[in-house]
Amino acid sequence: MKYKIIQLLVCFTCVLGLSVKAQQDVLAPTPPMGWISWNLFEGNISESIVMELADAMVENGLKEAGYEYIILDDLWHGGRDADGKVYPDPKKFPNGMKVVADYVHSKGLKFGIYTDIAEYTCAGMVGSLAYEEMDAQTYAEWGVDYIKCDYCHAPEDLWTGIERYEKFIKAVRATGRPMVFAICEWGQRAPWLWGEKVDGQLWRTTWDLRDTWEHGQYNNGHNGIMEALDRQVGLEKFAGPGRWNDPDMLVVGLNGTGASSSANGANGCTVTEYEAQFGLWSLLSAPLLMTCDIRNMDADTKRILTNQELIAVNQDELGKQASRIHKDGAEEIWAKPLADGSWAVGFLNRDNDKKRKIALDLAQLGFDGQVEVRDLWMHKNLDFKPSAQIKLTVEPHQCRVVKITSTSSN
Repeated sequence: MKYKIIQLLVCFTCVLGLSVKAQQDVLAPTPPMGWISWNLFEGNISESIVMELADAMVENGLKEAGYEYIILDDLWHGGRDADGKVYPDPKKFPNGMKVVADYVHSKGLKFGIYTDIAEYTCAGMVGSLAYEEMDAQTYAEWGVDYIKCDYCHAPEDLWTGIERYEKFIKAVRATGRPMVFAICEWGQRAPWLWGEKVDGQLWRTTWDLRDTWEHGQYNNGHNGIMEALDRQVGLEKFAGPGRWNDPDMLVVGLNGTGASSSANGANGCTVTEYEAQFGLWSLLSAPLLMTCDIRNMDADTKRILTNQELIAVNQDELGKQASRIHKDGAEEIWAKPLADGSWAVGFLNRDNDKKRKIALDLAQLGFDGQVEVRDLWMHKNLDFKPSAQIKLTVEPHQCRVVKITSTSSN
């Protein structure tokens, strides 16, 4: 499905006529960080597992690192009662969803839930179409802080999507509870052009991400880290505080253990490739939503997910998304300006076999004097002689991320 951008830009503002909330009311001023259930558990989620995950978020240092959301994806549902009110599966959540949310909150964390803006969810559970006000109020009563809203079983046209999301988000805002709203229609209707207008805080820009470096094709079922990355080029202008492009969840640490995330030969990534995803998603100001089993992380997974220097890049208050400023075959450079005047820069080698020396002309980023270059994976400053260029050796499928700061006197 393709829509001409110029037609969309001309039409959607006059149809919606919506205003953006004042800066002081912005939800998700930095990209959301947390954990979401789908890739690892799918329907095998439960009250006890959610509580274990909340415990692990605290005990493993993830909360301290900045992660705050525990989000239930599809298949938590039981159905609707005689009055139409949605309720959770009583076997999975015997004490009700508010008890679960309260436990998550007791750990200093936030709670998220999933629905669909059609009659049914992607997995065939009850959706929110025609129940927008009731579901919004129910989620508020439960203490929900984040809503992921899918688009399965909904009409393919653009305007139905906009209208349905607008109606639901208005109902959510009417509750008075500040719930972050994630639009998930997989980038098929260019939500970066209208998501902010309907008061969404983030919107998916790709099909579901699979646990693989590169699938070699892009469609619903084939979408590796590199395919998702390519679809972020040019979207940086639409990102900022409270409005984030979402290239989908982190597959870091899954190691092929997911079900749908391992579809079509996506059987996991190397440690180097997981590092690259985390570094690139940090540069992209993407939501950092973990999907691995945080109750049992190996040392590399924990090291990657708790890299405070990269998390600081992702959470930088300026809220700029990296741009791809250089591409030459398998060599790419992605650069993100930071609030303190420095730049975070990713040197990516997409070659499958050969390491590359990738060079950056400092003038491209406005530097005209001496700089300090800090490697954010090695956690140390690199020894560079004063030069107009930085050149780094990058291994296959590696993304070296550095922070470049001017040391020239004013």
